[in-house]
Order: sequence, then C-alpha cells, then structure tokens
Amino acid sequence: MIRINLLPVREAQKRARIFTQLAVGIAVLAVTVLACAGLYFAKAAQISHKKEDIRTAQQEINRLKKAIGEVADFKKKQAELQGKLDVLNDLKAKKSGPVHLLDDLSKVLPSKLWIESFKESGGKISIDGVGLNEEMVATFLRDLEASPYYRNVELKVTKQTKKKDLKLQQFSISCQVETPPRLETK
Repeated sequence: MIRINLLPVREAQKRARIFTQLAVGIAVLAVTVLACAGLYFAKAAQISHKKEDIRTAQQEINRLKKAIGEVADFKKKQAELQGKLDVLNDLKAKKSGPVHLLDDLSKVLPSKLWIESFKESGGKISIDGVGLNEEMVATFLRDLEASPYYRNVELKVTKQTKKKDLKLQQFSISCQVETPPRLETK
C-alpha cells in the first residue's frame, strides 16, 4: 500500500479557509466602514442643509422684524396725525362756535333788553345787561335756555337800577357753551 501524506493538503486547505475567512472579514469590515462613512457624510450634508435653512429663516425673521418696526412706526405716525386731525376738526368747530353764539344771542335778545358785557372763558359764559322790566329779563332767560348753544342758564343777580330817570332791571346770567351735534360733525 502506498502511503500518502495528506497533512500538507490539509494545511493548505486550512490556510485557504483562513485566507477566505480573513478576506470575508476584511470585506465585511470595509463594507461596514464605507457604510458608516456614507451615513456620516449624508448626515453632515443634512446638517449643512438645515443650517442653511436656519440661516435663511433667520434672515427672513430679521427682515420681518424690520418690517414690523416700520409698521409700528407707521401706526404711531398715523395715530399722531389722527390726533392732529381731531384737534383741527375741534378747532374748526370751535372757530365757528363764537359766531353762532353771538348770532343766536342776537336772535333771542328782546327789543327792550341790552347786553352790557358778554364774557366766554373755558366753555363758561357770563352775560351782564339791563332790561326795561323783569318780564323782559325772564323772556330773555327762557329764550336763551331754549337755544341749542347755551345750557345750564342761571340767573345770578337781578336788581332794580335807575339810569337817566328810567327804572331798569340790571341782571347777571351765567351759563355754559353747548356745541350742537350738527357743528361737531363738520
């Protein structure tokens, strides 16, 4: 019988198996490293895109904050202008007020009654005058109270006085200015 030494073949097969296992291990390791590197770079790219999105959003926020500031300034200026317009409208209404006051006063003034003093200050009016008799003063008070321009008409003093041999009724009236609605809306 022939003897064959199979040990070198077995060692060669063993080496081949080790080499194959080593090659497979290195290949698996290489694939794992490449996969990890690929994931790393993909996540890095995502982070970069997100940072770019954040920067763009921050720029948009800054632009909108500036626009909001401009809108706030505009509203403030608009409120100031509206206040000025209100003052002007009020002044216009009050400008024609004294004309209406005196015009209405002349309309309600009886023929035998004379005004000696007419003072207006801060919406309060003081009227001093003389009338032929108490009846004229009473008529004047009633007509003045019916006027849309005068309110809270109050007789302060009435007394009899003598001027150039005439007995007259001297009076003092206080009242307040009333701006009728039709003047306020103009």
